[in-house]
Amino acid sequence: MRAGWAALLLAAATPAFGQIVVAEPTLERDRFDWVMEGNKASLVVLAEEGVVPRETAIELAKALKTVEARAAEPGKERDSNYLAIEADLVRLMGPEASRLHTGRSRQDLGQVGRRGEWREAFLAQYEDFIEARAALLAVARTHPDAPLPFYTHAVQAQPTTLGHYLGGYLAAFDRQSDRYREVWPRINMSPLGGGVGGTSSFPLNRDRHAELLGFSTVIDNSFDAVQVALQDSGSDIAFSAATGSLLVSMLTADLLTQYGNPYPWFQLVEGDQSGSSSIMPQKRNPSAIEELHEAAGLTTGLATSWSVIAQSIPSGTDSYKKTPLPINSLAASGEMWGRMTKMLGALRFFPDRAMERLNDDYSVVTELANLLQREGNVPFRVGHHFASEMVNYGRANRLRAPDLPYSVAQKTFSEATRHFGLPETKFPLSSARFKKALSPTNMVRSARPRGGPQLSEVARMLAQAEARIAADRQWLASVRTRLEAADKLRAAAFDNLASGG
Repeated sequence: MRAGWAALLLAAATPAFGQIVVAEPTLERDRFDWVMEGNKASLVVLAEEGVVPRETAIELAKALKTVEARAAEPGKERDSNYLAIEADLVRLMGPEASRLHTGRSRQDLGQVGRRGEWREAFLAQYEDFIEARAALLAVARTHPDAPLPFYTHAVQAQPTTLGHYLGGYLAAFDRQSDRYREVWPRINMSPLGGGVGGTSSFPLNRDRHAELLGFSTVIDNSFDAVQVALQDSGSDIAFSAATGSLLVSMLTADLLTQYGNPYPWFQLVEGDQSGSSSIMPQKRNPSAIEELHEAAGLTTGLATSWSVIAQSIPSGTDSYKKTPLPINSLAASGEMWGRMTKMLGALRFFPDRAMERLNDDYSVVTELANLLQREGNVPFRVGHHFASEMVNYGRANRLRAPDLPYSVAQKTFSEATRHFGLPETKFPLSSARFKKALSPTNMVRSARPRGGPQLSEVARMLAQAEARIAADRQWLASVRTRLEAADKLRAAAFDNLASGG
């Protein structure tokens, strides 16, 4: 298919080693194909209901086959405008061919084409989405119990583990899957038989139309079906894509932030996912991460563009019916998920580098305060004040957390108790216990509540993520099986009619 006009507006500036261009997705069936499938379903229903004489319907079926075969020839124009198709039919069998359009409009037929394209593009990007999650799960399982830092306010917060950190994104992607699957039934609805919005005086079986075309149901109100639903369904598509891109943009921002470290703990292996400088030999640029971030931004931008174009438009106008932005959003989303899968395949996690960064800061001292309360019966605020003063001492003396002296801890604890007007008490932790409390590994393994970074909980949550990915693959397969069954049903009914059966 030719690229949509949005591709001309949204071609990205060339980054270090590539260029992203957003176009309409490549589909197995183009708009002409879907209009022809709608014609076949319409003809079968017209014949079944006796609206078109059976002999005329048989002749029409044969003519449709001829038009379809000619359009499949190399170099032939595939004009999806029904009037162009009808002109070809009339040339083959005369004005009786126009009976095919009984009780119907180009508007409801055209929206069959639009929704057919949406369905295919939606399912393709959903498959890409599933594979990206599987790739993320594979990275999480490389070192599920390895500590690494996470950040709040762009400052190191507490230690977590690789499995827990990436598992958080996997959980968010499960919710994104829910959003996608909630959108699907609203995409997979049939407008056919709605005419221009008021149906007709002919007894058309709209439920049979839906069955033959693989739609789950009919858009009940015919005015809604033809003049309203395309707008909010377009929003469903565009904004479901945009919510997924928000999650990807957060993950890529995380990766890019830590990449500025001389020894990043997430790093792309050298190859087609990394970039280099034309002048600086030392540079190993995170090009794939940057391009993924850009793809996420383009997906969000397309959704935002749709919301602007479709705003305050009277029903029945073409502005929201002709723009390709919803399907462009699906194309951009599929591109984004595909890039994410490739990027993750080249991403390596280095536990020693993550541990070094943890030890360079003081994210473990929360557990030091917790330990004083839990084992020494020290009020939390006293322990918190003590830990804060130990951080001040360590930073002033350019010490790492593991190097904080036990003797200084004893003295600082005494000062902390006096600060709160408590009787001076001996520091309740032994030297060995104090040192253990300053270990990132100890902190993550000491976690107790549900959903924490302790290995048992991480293993449980990653297993849930794996099960959900498997369930989503099964759902996708079942949807495609139902659509294939509808294709076979429609083909059989139409071929039977064409053969005079």
